[in-house]
Amino acid sequence: MTTPRPRLAVLGLDGLSLTMARALTASGACPNLARLALAPEAATLQAELPELSPVNWTSLATAASPGRHGVFGFTRINSGDYTLSLTDALDVACPPIFERLTKAGLTSKVVNLPGAYPVRPIKGLMIAGFVAHDLERAVYPPHLRGVLARENYKLEADTNRGEADLDYLLAELRATLASRRKALELFFDDQAWDLFALVLTETDRLQHFFYPALASPAHARHAAVLDFMRDWDLAVGDFLTRYDKLPRPKRLIALADHGFTELKVEVDLNAWLRRAGYLTYARAPQNEWDSASIGHPTAAFALDPGRIYMHAKERFARGVFHEHIARDRAGELRQALLGLRHEGEPVMEAVYFPEEIYEGPLTRRAADLICLGRPGYSLTGKFGRQDVFGRYGRSGCHTAHGALYYDSAGARPKGPAEAGREILEYFGLEAEKGDEESGEKPLL
Repeated sequence: MTTPRPRLAVLGLDGLSLTMARALTASGACPNLARLALAPEAATLQAELPELSPVNWTSLATAASPGRHGVFGFTRINSGDYTLSLTDALDVACPPIFERLTKAGLTSKVVNLPGAYPVRPIKGLMIAGFVAHDLERAVYPPHLRGVLARENYKLEADTNRGEADLDYLLAELRATLASRRKALELFFDDQAWDLFALVLTETDRLQHFFYPALASPAHARHAAVLDFMRDWDLAVGDFLTRYDKLPRPKRLIALADHGFTELKVEVDLNAWLRRAGYLTYARAPQNEWDSASIGHPTAAFALDPGRIYMHAKERFARGVFHEHIARDRAGELRQALLGLRHEGEPVMEAVYFPEEIYEGPLTRRAADLICLGRPGYSLTGKFGRQDVFGRYGRSGCHTAHGALYYDSAGARPKGPAEAGREILEYFGLEAEKGDEESGEKPLL
């Protein structure tokens, strides 16, 4: 008699806090979510800093901290010409779990994983999520591109237009949700896999632009948002029903990459650095991403969301002081940031040196200071903004605390890297040498 293969199903719920999950359950809109949020196994994760999707999904996918995988934000800056570019899978410095499983002869099927674009070959299939913008490099194996194209598979919602138009955004999110459910239908049921992972990102997009409508029953658009969440909950139910039909041995993990809360105000650190005399522009920035406008006298500048770089000669072409001086200046700047206030309230929960929160050989690539805002204070690093404090169309922001985590095996990892190691260990694989230490230090 053949022994059934152990299977692990992973459901990603981007940006969903345990608190919000339980509120949605209490509203009656999400009965399938209740199975996760109200279970004795329900717990929370602390996000890696910065509390962004590419950082945290990559930590899960590699079972490693940013100091080992090398992804520290949505963007990276060229130290020679100062141009910004988006991070992607080519920046990931250690092997993803799926490649480890491939070498062990195991099959992975992964749908809508942020940070996986452009995809790399694995045994199984990979459909990348954000920042994927074409099926050509978002899908492996290649023959599945045609299958998905015929199904009108939608990679990402148009949040640029949806930012100010809830009806349009909900239509876009319903389209992406339908695409995820179709992929689940196409690829889950044959059970020809050892690991199946599906990430639903709709909760992140919705909360960024319409958090009050989701959180407050008194909001004029609350009913419309709950209608969408009922559809979203059906997708969760699809996944759980399929999991229930799997033979044992099996395991279910559901998790978010970070939490969410209502936005109080955006805090532009470059506007603050400029007022404080740390940042000088060589010319007027052409847009908010124009980091090439940074001038030579600059002592420090910020990248989203709260990454501050000292302008050291050893690191940047137009740097103004040596690293030993940069460290002293960073200490002074840290104290000044901790004193930053908005309407009498402190903005910062903490400001870290990289070695305080990261471990691994790529810690040297991290920013010189990593800022964690208090809940509701969304830190940014735009170029050319005049005001330190403002609102620019968003109503919700990420938090490092409180991300939902559920594990049918009862494990309670501290953060996404440890959750990734749970996956490896389930299949009898060890973390890469040194990775077992990267999550031991408290993240916050």
